[in-house]
Amino acid sequence: MGMIMWELTTGCKPFDNIGHDYALVYQIIDGIRPAITEDTPECFANLMNSCWSSDPQERPTMKKIRKILGSWYFRNKNIEQFNKAEIKRRELINSKKLGPHFTVERHSEAIYTSRSLQEYITKAYEFDINNTPSSSSPSLNFTIQNPSTTHNQNAINTNRLIISRKRKIEESNVEIHDNGSKYL
Repeated sequence: MGMIMWELTTGCKPFDNIGHDYALVYQIIDGIRPAITEDTPECFANLMNSCWSSDPQERPTMKKIRKILGSWYFRNKNIEQFNKAEIKRRELINSKKLGPHFTVERHSEAIYTSRSLQEYITKAYEFDINNTPSSSSPSLNFTIQNPSTTHNQNAINTNRLIISRKRKIEESNVEIHDNGSKYL
């Protein structure tokens, strides 16, 4: 919902100047979001940011979103913010600083058709619970299995992988199986 709101305010596609690959997936997981333009009403930006929360429990429900949108549309709540934003938007368009025709050139790997992200998402983490790094250590030992292949020889063995400080293993939805491995 937040990305749709962002696209409505900018007239641009999100991450248009970045290749849509595994690096972008991890950047989004780590919290990267497109910049909110200066013509966006504060109340709209706040709702957009709450929709972007990395914790699904903190995101607003559709019922809450509908209630907020209804208060803006039917009760003219925050109407002054929207009026000021519209004036600013027109100024930016006239100065050629806003809109799809004024953005940087699209990255050749920015793809906006539906496709499986399976190849970009790590499917299996294998941990040695006795060798779990402390919270001060920024690295983990694990194996990344490539789900697009059936051959074990194509699995990527990673001994030391640097992990973003924002991405903690506790934040992952980890399910423990009887065989001692952990899978996302």
